[in-house]
Amino acid sequence: MLRAEWQRLHGVDPPPDLTRDLLLRGVAHRLQERALGGLSPAAQWQLERLAPLERTRRPGAVQTRLRPGMTLARSWRGQTHTIVVREAGFEFAGRVYRSLSIIAREITGAHWSGPRFFGLTDAGKRQREARDG
Repeated sequence: MLRAEWQRLHGVDPPPDLTRDLLLRGVAHRLQERALGGLSPAAQWQLERLAPLERTRRPGAVQTRLRPGMTLARSWRGQTHTIVVREAGFEFAGRVYRSLSIIAREITGAHWSGPRFFGLTDAGKRQREARDG
């Protein structure tokens, strides 16, 4: 019944893997949109202009382009760790690793997103700025 309502309101079948919660939200949003009006033409234009940029970017994706020879540094528990970007990965403590996440685990002993640990994502930058003041 919920899928039929989605189809009636949206004019297309819902994606097959959409959860019940998301179906409810999609139906509720469309009902609100019909009752209260949708976005203004200016807001629609701005979203359409920005959409191509967001489609190419994953949430939390690395924002900094890493090039061979670049150096990353991170202090952890009073010790500064330096990583050098190489063609084949990342050099740390005399070894080359294929990912920053593996290095972050070596440093901390816990699972971390490597780009986030080294402050290369939006979330990582915010976290470091809040900690470092």
